[in-house]
Amino acid sequence: MNKPNRYSVFSLARHALNYHQDWARAWRNAQPKREYEAVIVGGGGHGLATAYYLARECGVRDVAVLEKGWLGGGNTGRNTTIVRSNYLWDESAALYDHAVKLWEGLSAELNYNVMFSQRGLLHLAHNVHDMQEIGRRGCAIYANGIDSELLTPAQVKTMVPFINLDGRQPVLGALLQRRGGTARHDAVAWGYARAADALGVDIIQNCEVTGFGIDANRVTGVQTNRGFIGARKVGCVVAGHCSVLADMAGFRLPIESTPLQALVSEPLKPVLDCVVMSGTVHAYISQSDKGELVIGAGSDAYNSYSQRGGFDSIEHALCAVLELYPIFSRLKMLRQWAGIVDVTVDRSPLITATPVRNLFFNCGWGTGGFKATPGSGHVFAHCIARGEMHPLAAPFSIERFNRGALIDEGAAAAVAH
Repeated sequence: MNKPNRYSVFSLARHALNYHQDWARAWRNAQPKREYEAVIVGGGGHGLATAYYLARECGVRDVAVLEKGWLGGGNTGRNTTIVRSNYLWDESAALYDHAVKLWEGLSAELNYNVMFSQRGLLHLAHNVHDMQEIGRRGCAIYANGIDSELLTPAQVKTMVPFINLDGRQPVLGALLQRRGGTARHDAVAWGYARAADALGVDIIQNCEVTGFGIDANRVTGVQTNRGFIGARKVGCVVAGHCSVLADMAGFRLPIESTPLQALVSEPLKPVLDCVVMSGTVHAYISQSDKGELVIGAGSDAYNSYSQRGGFDSIEHALCAVLELYPIFSRLKMLRQWAGIVDVTVDRSPLITATPVRNLFFNCGWGTGGFKATPGSGHVFAHCIARGEMHPLAAPFSIERFNRGALIDEGAAAAVAH
């Protein structure tokens, strides 16, 4: 087991005497064993968080995390880092606010700075329908004990002085969650990886799952490009590729996968100290600690596993940004990317057991996966360890599609699907 580094000003000073040459590795480069109590497929934030909470809270330390590439190389490293819990339905509000509460103490728990910044999040309204939607959602959120404020255009202008309130789609108001904000995506993956490794979890990179071992409708392990790895329980957390794994196991999931695009600008001095979202003139924007504007676009209008996406989505997003923030018209864009989002018909996740016993799936987060990382991993770990759904996860079972108990969060998702 790896002895974790203790990150503090004193350890930094001590290691400086040796030019920082004797830091221990953050996690081991583990080799797969023949069998584990539990195998987690997917080395992104959700998968690593699941492994950490399995070991930390559920006492299941004989765990392996299998990642076909490198840690955080999928959607965890391909998002806009936004954290919030301003969702409409009780089930969503409970799950996402559970995540926000974990975010608030995550750096201290992991002894790793995940750079969680509660800078506040504005969701703009541009027409009567938008105002009615944020009014309904704001009241529902407030009734669930989650901070929520309705702002006038003048109050929006106070928070974002350079915003254009009178564009083609005027700003009529906004919904504000002050506890919302951003976190550093790669730091989240690295922090959970380091903490899980210290608890004995094997983190195995460049290990692609190519099939499942199933005997008498019970999972017995996974077939990989590095051989068969036995497991009593298997949890799959691979975002847009979960439908591929489900097909390998012999069943279908009600999800579709599309590219969701984002881009960043060249750095500039601090001008934006909150996150601003708009679903109508689609763009959401924040400023990173390096000064870059982080801009989120919509999902492409076709199913694909391409991590490039189409140019029309970029054009649409930048038109919206320039309409709302004319001062950014001369900024150059530095880079663009796409993540593969897995979207259900009700825009809510799947945290579920499957037709194969002891095989569990956590997917369907669509555009909201990063913000849920701690909460998702926490409840999914309890599901795997106990073999039954955590109370916060139970409403998100695949059975809701058979019962018609959908959790429609299309408006709260705030992204043009």
